Amino acid sequence: MLGIGKVGWIDAERPSAGPYDAIVRPLAVAPCTSDVHTVWEGALGDRKNLILGHEAVGVIDEIGSEVKDFKPGDKVIVPAITPDWRSMAAQDGVPMHSNGMLGGWKFSNSKNGVFAEFFHVNDADMNLAHLPKGMPREQAVMLSDMATTGIQGAEMAKIKTGSTVAVIGIGPVGLMAVAGASILGAGRLFAVGSRKASVDLALEYGASEIINYRTGGLVEQILEKTDGKGVDSVIIAGGNENTISDAVKIAKPGGTVSNISYYGTGDILPIPRIAWGMGMSQKDIRGGLTNGGRLRMERMADLCIYGRIKPEKMATHIFEGFDKIEEALMLMKEKPRDLIKPVVLLDE
Repeated sequence: MLGIGKVGWIDAERPSAGPYDAIVRPLAVAPCTSDVHTVWEGALGDRKNLILGHEAVGVIDEIGSEVKDFKPGDKVIVPAITPDWRSMAAQDGVPMHSNGMLGGWKFSNSKNGVFAEFFHVNDADMNLAHLPKGMPREQAVMLSDMATTGIQGAEMAKIKTGSTVAVIGIGPVGLMAVAGASILGAGRLFAVGSRKASVDLALEYGASEIINYRTGGLVEQILEKTDGKGVDSVIIAGGNENTISDAVKIAKPGGTVSNISYYGTGDILPIPRIAWGMGMSQKDIRGGLTNGGRLRMERMADLCIYGRIKPEKMATHIFEGFDKIEEALMLMKEKPRDLIKPVVLLDE
C-alpha cells in the first residue's frame, strides 16, 4: 500500500527476529477483502509503504534464541492474528486485543504483512503451527483467516442443536460460517447470497436454503419463510454498515447477532429501535476478531484432517509465482462473479 487507493512494489529491509520471534518465507498467500478495505476505502487511515497481506503458509528462515518448538526449514501455518501472549489482555481472555483494540491484528495493520520475500512473526512458539504432512497449501492458507473467522462467527452466535440460523454474506468467511454453523448443530440454515459459485458451495457446506437479496429484501424473505418469527442466530459476514440493522430485525427476541464483518466505512452502525424492542428485546449483539494463535490453527487443521471442513474448495483462482500477488489482489478488489478466493502459490 503506497497510500489510499494506491498499490505497488517497494524495496523493504529484511525484518529481524527478537528472542521469541521468527522470520518466515511465504509458500502460499491469499489476498483478502480486508486488504481491499484497507487500501481502497482507507479503513485504517492512510498508510505509506505498508506491505499488505495477512494470510500465509510459509517456511521458517530464522528463529530467535528463545524459540523452542520450531527450527529453520519447518513449514508452518501462519495465523492472520498473532497476539502478544505475554500481555494482560491475553490473561483476561481477549488475546486478539493484546496491547489495545485489535492489537493482535498486526500484519498489514501495525506492521508489514506477508506479501513479502520474508516477514516477521512475533511469539513464534505461541503463534505458528506446524503444517501437517501432506496438507495442500491451498487448504492450509484458508485456515489462517477465512476458516477461523467464519467458524468463530458460528461460535459467537450461541447456536443450539436444531436452532434456526441465518448467515448474511457467503464470501469465503461466510461460507466458513455456514460450515461452522452446520458443525455446531444448526437445523434450518439460511445462507444469504447470489453468486452461483458461492451458493453451490454454501449448499454443500450445509445451508438448507438460499436467500437471494437481489430478488427481494432479505428481511422480508426470511420473516416470510419463518412465519414472522425470525431466526435464533444471525451471523453477519458481509454487506455494509446497514446490514447490522437487518440482522437485528430478523433475530428473534432472545436471539443472537454475531458480527464478523469488517466495516470499512461510516462512523455509526445503526441498531433499529423497535426491532431491538426499544432496547429490551434480549437480542444479544456480539462482534469479535478471531483469536488467532497456535492452538486455534492446530484445531482448524484438525477440522480438515478429520473431514469436518473442506476450505480448499473456496480456492477458485490459483496463481503461481511471487509476481502474481498483485494480479490476485486486484481480482479480490474486482470480485468477478466466478470468484470466491484467489490463492498464490510460491516456490517451495
